[in-house]
Amino acid sequence: MHATLRMALPPPSAYDNAETRINEGRAAHHCWPVHFPVSLMQASRISEKETACVLDMITETEIRSAKILIVDDQESNILLLEHMLAVAQYTSVSSTTHPEEVYELHRQNNYDLILLDLMMAGMDGFQVLKALKEIEKDGYLSVLVITANPASKLHALEAGARDFISKPFDVTEVLARVRNLLEVRLLHQQAYSYAKSQEFMALHDPLTGLANRRLLTERVSQAIIHAKRNKTSMAVVYLDLDGFRQINNTLGHDLGDLLLKTVAARLVMAVRQEDTVARLGGDEFVVAMPHVNGAGGISLAAEKIIQSLSEPYAIGGHEVRVTGSAGIGLFPDSGADVKTLLKNADMALLKAKQAGKNTYFIAERKK
Repeated sequence: MHATLRMALPPPSAYDNAETRINEGRAAHHCWPVHFPVSLMQASRISEKETACVLDMITETEIRSAKILIVDDQESNILLLEHMLAVAQYTSVSSTTHPEEVYELHRQNNYDLILLDLMMAGMDGFQVLKALKEIEKDGYLSVLVITANPASKLHALEAGARDFISKPFDVTEVLARVRNLLEVRLLHQQAYSYAKSQEFMALHDPLTGLANRRLLTERVSQAIIHAKRNKTSMAVVYLDLDGFRQINNTLGHDLGDLLLKTVAARLVMAVRQEDTVARLGGDEFVVAMPHVNGAGGISLAAEKIIQSLSEPYAIGGHEVRVTGSAGIGLFPDSGADVKTLLKNADMALLKAKQAGKNTYFIAERKK
């Protein structure tokens, strides 16, 4: 089953000249023009330059292999459209004469384009459009309606259709409108992927993929609010690696980075799914742990983490041994807010270092 794509796309200013400029380039390559829908213009957050680059990434193979569904209660119309699309080398075309099946078919297959006849017995195209909009409330519903009635065109567009083709079919018109909508749909999907990658990068460490300081702060803040409301404890474990600088200098930065990635993976395995593991930079990591059972519970967790870090690492053909030291900030004893909790955990980490490393300290109760 394919997940429904939802996204917010670039402001209108990003598209002021994008459509014209992109289509000038496309015309030079004898491509059909692309017309961005109003919803796409209003919702996107990527720039004109990025939009053009995304569109350039859409290949002929992707267009021809896009998933198309034809919905018409007349088998002869389906056969005619299938023949047109086959001659144009579209390779993933499905059809149904039962409009009541369209909702479930689209939910399962997430079609890139639906060719929908408006006038069908039992359930007409307008009812199908209404049902489909429930699946893609915030997405780009790519529906090309088929009608012999000119008066229905505006109504169909208002109901959520993106474009229309008239009966009797004109081959050139059908193929032009199909290609046009498929390119916009694929552009929408590319823009969605771009937006998601940007969102991920804003909240995660680029080397390890762990949470960064921003996401850590959000998670700790949420955990504190929850702990206050339920009169429970939460904790942060501030860690760094003992002797990492020497290893980095000896083996080189590439193997040092590989070690950090391996440490990150071990930390994730050593904690609960509900915990957040973050990298603040260098060899500094923080684990945010909601719902801890006081000092006794967090001590057991810290011992498990330190033990996991002390196991030997196989890095680039070398066996590397490194240990970790930790400082623990326990809410509410060590601080009542994110900044204080992390500061006191960092101070406890310094004490663990001074005590001989490969150990942990819990921050003193705040006075």
